[in-house]
Amino acid sequence: MADPTDSSGGILDQSEIDQLLAAATAETAPPLIRADGTRAADASAARVEPYDFRNPAFLTEVELRRLRILHEDFIRYLSARLSMFLRMECSLKMARLQTQTYAKFTEGLSTPTHICLFKADPLLGVGVLDVNPRLALTFVDRLLGGRGHSVKAERYLTEIEVALLEDVLKIILEEWCSQWREDRELHPQLIGHENNGRFLQTSPRDAVVLALAIEVSFGDCSEQIQIGLPYYTIEPLVKSLQQRRQKDTAPSAPPANAQWRDIYENVQIPVRAEWNLTEMSLREISSLRVGDVLELPMDILDQTRLLLSGTHKFIGTVGVERDLVAVKINRKITPAEQGRP
Repeated sequence: MADPTDSSGGILDQSEIDQLLAAATAETAPPLIRADGTRAADASAARVEPYDFRNPAFLTEVELRRLRILHEDFIRYLSARLSMFLRMECSLKMARLQTQTYAKFTEGLSTPTHICLFKADPLLGVGVLDVNPRLALTFVDRLLGGRGHSVKAERYLTEIEVALLEDVLKIILEEWCSQWREDRELHPQLIGHENNGRFLQTSPRDAVVLALAIEVSFGDCSEQIQIGLPYYTIEPLVKSLQQRRQKDTAPSAPPANAQWRDIYENVQIPVRAEWNLTEMSLREISSLRVGDVLELPMDILDQTRLLLSGTHKFIGTVGVERDLVAVKINRKITPAEQGRP
């Protein structure tokens, strides 16, 4: 540490103190180590961003945006399907879609609640589907023929109510799985029911979970449905989204130029020359006899079509060369002329 006074006992002015502080700061600046282990020469050029290790984000902004678009479609289709099944309008809206730890997700589940544990074969891991008990009881009331009025009771569901609610839960999971049909076919399976999130042990506490919260308005009941999926469960689906995006954004490769190969020299292709005659009625054709003469246009010799393996390729002129009938190629038939007679 530098002495704030000089050797003669005088006091340093403010500029000299600032220089000493700047020099001390430069000497004690931490080194910048890059991801590959190399030391950066200029640490001041690095951009420092805060990172919350308690809430890790394994998805980039682009991936999370694509997942949000996909789940918005899922919510829209689910709203229509539930409305048809329950024969009553069921409005759904996305409340949030984020990544968080499994411990934080389970701690955020209300008590009492109804939790459905499910799998989406062939994906690994167990997902969590949480339904608010008031909303679950309102669904059950509607399934039993009620008017779908909100049930005010805050209690656990009975076994009969759980069995009735499974029909609604299967629709939710089937609709979610159908959103990935372009990548792979998923089959949902209900594997259990719980009523308290504190005792769930389907994933490690520090595992990252994709949490989806849906606001449901059914009759006069407005509550939430939450879906939690471990990251290692949806990782194959996220990779498929990445590959599809790279394929869509990748520039198309230029067509390869045709090259002659020695193996082509011995390939035999049938070659045929033909003319297009004038149109005749079926009666005229049926009356033709041996010895009849057909009038042909004067320029028909210059309109000889040359066919390679049954495909029109060239227009030429027919003639005689060295006592042989020959065709002189004049031009190539364009793709637009391929289908013309």
